Amino acid sequence: MKEILTLNKISPLALGEFPDGYALVDTAEAPLGILLRSFDMHTYDLPASVLAVARAGAGTNNIPSADYAAKGVAVFNTPGANADAVKELVLCALFLGGRKIIPAIRWTEQQKGKGAEIPALVEKGKKEFAGCEIGGKTLGVIGLGAIGIRVANAALALGMTVVGYDPYLSVENALMLSRGVSRAASVEEIYCQSDFITLHVPLLADNRGMIGEKAIAAMKNGAVLVNCARGELADNEAVIRALRSGKLARYITDFAADELLGEPGAICLPHLGASTPEAEDNCAVMAAKELYDYLAHGNITHSVNLPDCALPRSAANRLTCVHLNRQNMIAQITACLGRGGVNIENFIDKSRGDYAYTIIDTDDSISPALLHELEEVEGVIRVRLL
Repeated sequence: MKEILTLNKISPLALGEFPDGYALVDTAEAPLGILLRSFDMHTYDLPASVLAVARAGAGTNNIPSADYAAKGVAVFNTPGANADAVKELVLCALFLGGRKIIPAIRWTEQQKGKGAEIPALVEKGKKEFAGCEIGGKTLGVIGLGAIGIRVANAALALGMTVVGYDPYLSVENALMLSRGVSRAASVEEIYCQSDFITLHVPLLADNRGMIGEKAIAAMKNGAVLVNCARGELADNEAVIRALRSGKLARYITDFAADELLGEPGAICLPHLGASTPEAEDNCAVMAAKELYDYLAHGNITHSVNLPDCALPRSAANRLTCVHLNRQNMIAQITACLGRGGVNIENFIDKSRGDYAYTIIDTDDSISPALLHELEEVEGVIRVRLL
């Protein structure tokens, strides 16, 4: 039985993506792959048997992906699988940002026990919670990936003027973006034009704290900031100062932090973005498909640490190789196969940063001795025969 270790509770629909002979288990000595959601793998002792790790979610900050690449372990994520769930939460945040709904609910609950006085009290008190409509306001969307595009298109349908910024917008995503969404040439354009701003970018070393003093100073007075991407994208202390001065009207985030809790104008949610059964099912199924396709066929789709690389199977045997992205690697691999009398039927090689991945199909037999010779080639990290 080929075991897939689950480090978090995973939707049972994931099992349906594996054929007979595979099992999802919560303990294993030598699993072939790992499925997880939020488990922190940075201090995890990865079994040497593991070929790939798949996260049922988009972010992979809980996985030491670079370290795993050096071991020839592919790390997968599931971009877009939870996009609808996050989109809906962002739309909710826009309404919470425009209207003082949360303070109004809290105040109304405080009227408990006042009986027949309540109708008059709420009519008198509601003026304290007046807000604005989002229709006609400008929404700036920073990051036009799977979620950002859905948010932009939905906000446009709600009557907002939408401006998006993404210097890395893919052709595929551009085709999905409504023609009514304007494109900003810089993030500074988003800051100065927008009544509402929503973040949809991954957390990277160069954008940590991107919403700080300088960015906030460039924003409109009374702007509303929504962050359902990553908490560390915002400098919380700078945000708090902006809330207290009135520069920001509200900050709605899906990433609670002690300094934000109880701060007037800050609305903290407990990381609810993908917390729907539909999103959990979608993510689990997508992660399982990616993991199985790699284990069984050697194809890489949506890897965060190795190049995406797929090839329709065209011969009896398939050889895959994770290797360093350096000169003469392909020549060394093919020369080794040539010496072993192996004729290559089909071939593909893709690179990403320091690493590359090769798939070779052949009808010739590949002996254990030849596999060992390939593994000994300098720069080769992991070889598999499928």
